Amino acid sequence: MSARFEELDWRPTPMGVISLRRRWDPVFRKDAYEIKLDDDFLMSSLFTVAEVEVARIALAELAGQSDLDVAVGGLGLGFTAETVLEDPNVRSMVVIDALGEVIDWHKRELIPAGATLNADSRCRLVHGDFFAMVADPVGLDPEQPGRRFHAIVVDIDHSPRHVLHPSHAPFYEPAGLRRLTELLQPGGVFTLWSNDPPDDDFTAVLADVFAEARAEVVSFPNPLQEREATNTVYIATTEPR
Repeated sequence: MSARFEELDWRPTPMGVISLRRRWDPVFRKDAYEIKLDDDFLMSSLFTVAEVEVARIALAELAGQSDLDVAVGGLGLGFTAETVLEDPNVRSMVVIDALGEVIDWHKRELIPAGATLNADSRCRLVHGDFFAMVADPVGLDPEQPGRRFHAIVVDIDHSPRHVLHPSHAPFYEPAGLRRLTELLQPGGVFTLWSNDPPDDDFTAVLADVFAEARAEVVSFPNPLQEREATNTVYIATTEPR
């Protein structure tokens, strides 16, 4: 058993103080890694089912295809990125995070997933504002302006209605989503994690912009609250070639 609680790092950022901590959880009987922004818990390694599913579902939509290029918006604790790399059909992955501190934690391997990401030549970590990059003509890969991806997987805001910063909100409107389609290959897939129940209005916006759209509820046990917990994954695909 490790120390009961250890703050591994904390730093001031334009969005607030971000901190990484590790603590021993007596219920799960294992170390929990947690990232906080001020007093707001952004993520925990105790609950990763939806972070995995948002990537797994995207790649399942592309089953049978090879040489896939994937962009991930939001690095966090690395579970989404790790899931992408588990698929042998993935050729490359760009992971974008607005917080250089989080990228640094992975590069220093203060977060366990860092070792996997650092060792895989298909993975590149990019420090940038995902939402601003979507709107920029350069797009999501500074090294290849205008590059299109087979899948774009996003896990940043709490939900389309509960954003971490007001500047993110335009992304979830029709114009922002239409711009996203320009960064996807024909038949490409966009998946989005949400902490809230399915939002019918947002699903309708997706359906107006993309060829197909739906929301799936992901359930998992929460022993801390002695109940089932749920997240939502939105899935949208562009017209095939």
